[in-house]
Amino acid sequence: MSAEGKPWTQPMPDDQFEFMRDILAAPSPVGLEAAMNEGVLAPWFQKLNPDWKIHRYQGNAGIVVDTHPGRDDLLSVMFVGHADKIRLMVRSIGDDGKIWIESDSFLPGTLLGHQVVLFSEDPKNAGNWRALRGGTVEAVGAIHFADAATRAGDRGIRPNMLYVELGIHGASKKDQVESLGIRPGDPIILDRPIRRAFAPNTFYGAYLDNGLGCFCAAEVARLVHNAGGFDNVRCLFAFAAYEEIGRLGSRVFALDFKPNVLIGLDVNHDYVAAPGIGDRRMTPLAMGEGFTLTTGAITSASLNSLIQQVAREHGIPFQLSPSGRDTGTDAMAAVFASVDSAATSIGFPIRNMHTISELGHTSDVLAAAHAMFRLAARLNTDNTPADYFKQNHPRLDASAPITHGATQR
Repeated sequence: MSAEGKPWTQPMPDDQFEFMRDILAAPSPVGLEAAMNEGVLAPWFQKLNPDWKIHRYQGNAGIVVDTHPGRDDLLSVMFVGHADKIRLMVRSIGDDGKIWIESDSFLPGTLLGHQVVLFSEDPKNAGNWRALRGGTVEAVGAIHFADAATRAGDRGIRPNMLYVELGIHGASKKDQVESLGIRPGDPIILDRPIRRAFAPNTFYGAYLDNGLGCFCAAEVARLVHNAGGFDNVRCLFAFAAYEEIGRLGSRVFALDFKPNVLIGLDVNHDYVAAPGIGDRRMTPLAMGEGFTLTTGAITSASLNSLIQQVAREHGIPFQLSPSGRDTGTDAMAAVFASVDSAATSIGFPIRNMHTISELGHTSDVLAAAHAMFRLAARLNTDNTPADYFKQNHPRLDASAPITHGATQR
């Protein structure tokens, strides 16, 4: 296959990049994911293929787009991205007008100086939300006010030092803030939509974790639709809530649909570029070298073998990413829900995870999408039965011997 026939090697077109930016920019902190699911993804799917069904949940687990509703006889493959973003949260309001915040899964020092958006439910009109812009995250105010250890770099920023600065001044500063209806528990997100970076096919911004997984699932759906759909495979494109607080939404999907195959789509680390961890002997995953395929943990060896086969057949680059007890992704949803599925985790190596400047490579994301499309296409062409993975577990007792000097394939 020529380079021209490999879309993942080409620069991402502007309209595709803008759709990815819309997904990543949707204000969808944990528990409030509807901005992405209902504001961006659902309308896009309804336009893409109105015959596909969108399943919704009263408990806010997310949405699932179903290519063959009711066809429980077909082999089902669920592709799961998570729609929730790491949220900052209001802890309290100080007499000086500072809004003290909880940093959640962010390293506190990475937040300093960054613009944020605070969302607040109108206390006088419950159910109506307002957005407050113009605040930044601060801690010590200025280097001149920091203690000696912090100024010298011997001590870092602690979570309880963080606050949002609104520039409130004058009398009764706390009253000024509280009069806006801001209350403890209000969610806050970083305000930096992605933009193209300096190096070819790279981009940076907030919340690649895990808008990229949702974009990848949508891209698989677009490829399936453009191919005319599949008659023998039921594709379930799932966009889960609550991943950042325990991967709770996807396990609802797994229990509801009991898919034969469940594939988590999530970011991974570029360990090669990670500073200061060389002595940890991490797997040399690198941005721009293809999608990552997790092995170990609960992943299905037979499913992984099939993914490797189709990737090699179509020249799609991938990297193996070994895992221990837990993949750390929504690939765990089925076992968490006590559902029997062949599962694995597909990723995209990024840099600066859980910061406002996460950095990724479009080729890795598109390679993952095309690999997942080719996997579904293979299962469809082969008319793979629903119980296929029950019958195809590797038998290590039948392993062929490896001898010194033998050619390895």
